[in-house]
Amino acid sequence: MIRFLTAALAALMLAAAGAPAQAADARRLVIIDQDMFGPGGSNMNSVLMLLQALEVDVLGIVVSSGDGWREEEIAQTLRMLEIVGRPEVPVYAGAAFPLLNNAARMKAWERRYGPLVWKGAWTESFGGQPRPEYHADPFLVPPLAAGAPRLKAQAESGIDFMVRTVRAHPGQVTLWMGGALTDLALAARQDPGFAAATRELVFMGGSFNPVAADNSFADEYAHSPRREFNMLWDAEAASAVLHEAWPRVLQVPVDPTTRTFFSKQLYAEIGRANTPVAGYVARYGEGFPMWDELTAAVWLDPSLVRRSSKMLEDVAAGDGADYGSTLSWPLGRGPGLGEREVEVVQDVDVPRFERLTVRLLTAGRAPAR
Repeated sequence: MIRFLTAALAALMLAAAGAPAQAADARRLVIIDQDMFGPGGSNMNSVLMLLQALEVDVLGIVVSSGDGWREEEIAQTLRMLEIVGRPEVPVYAGAAFPLLNNAARMKAWERRYGPLVWKGAWTESFGGQPRPEYHADPFLVPPLAAGAPRLKAQAESGIDFMVRTVRAHPGQVTLWMGGALTDLALAARQDPGFAAATRELVFMGGSFNPVAADNSFADEYAHSPRREFNMLWDAEAASAVLHEAWPRVLQVPVDPTTRTFFSKQLYAEIGRANTPVAGYVARYGEGFPMWDELTAAVWLDPSLVRRSSKMLEDVAAGDGADYGSTLSWPLGRGPGLGEREVEVVQDVDVPRFERLTVRLLTAGRAPAR
């Protein structure tokens, strides 16, 4: 009875948010695509929230480069799943590189337009200091703070997995993206009907007019409010994805995340729970804005959204000063080049969001599906 009521409530919230109708007793099917730099931090925390949600079936995790290099991130993901007791969740390799962008192009761009605060795997220094995690070899897996995993990634590519799984469950699978959109661009080119066969696309990325917070990352968008790293890493892929025939697109940009921060107090509260997930999160926690956690939360509970707007959207590609910047127009007033309607989250109930995050990350082990 409890399971039925939980699923029914989730279906009602989705309907209220404008998501496609789904049977009240159906579980929510999701493929996670994430740049799983870790251990700990926003990337890992958000994935754990989705894994902990009882009404959700995580069909697989696709890992691509972004905040770090793919091979290292895959190892971090596998080790995290071992520690929290979820070894049955399959992990797949996504894109190792952007479609066109690379470290040399970014350095040339910086010489013309000024230094970037964050370049993910290409970031050699941060806050004026050499970044100890940096390495230029995309296939190097350095010693991991959490230890080396015994689990192995799946042999099937992440792109093939996404296409196959979406086709096996037409109209049912949510694609939840916490990093760059490279894998989606590749999947859509491989299967022209891929996007239309999904349930929805949910992604963290883009930026409009965020209020700068008091942290190092805010230095980036304080002067370039439309620039955001997930779109910058592979702007060509982001632009291509925003022209595909998704039934629904939900975006969490930088804007509503500036009022969030994973504080020491939150980590301490989570650490008091005697569960594998809470132990992992508290041990490897890092104090960042809650970018990806918020993207997980608003998909799980749309009532957290206090304000959102629908608009047409694209991402600037090429080699201009606006590379990776979010472009937007009111509905019906875009350039008419196939831009998709996007529902953009602009404000959220932060206290309720924090409570949901704590509940999910302190709950007992979610049952294996």
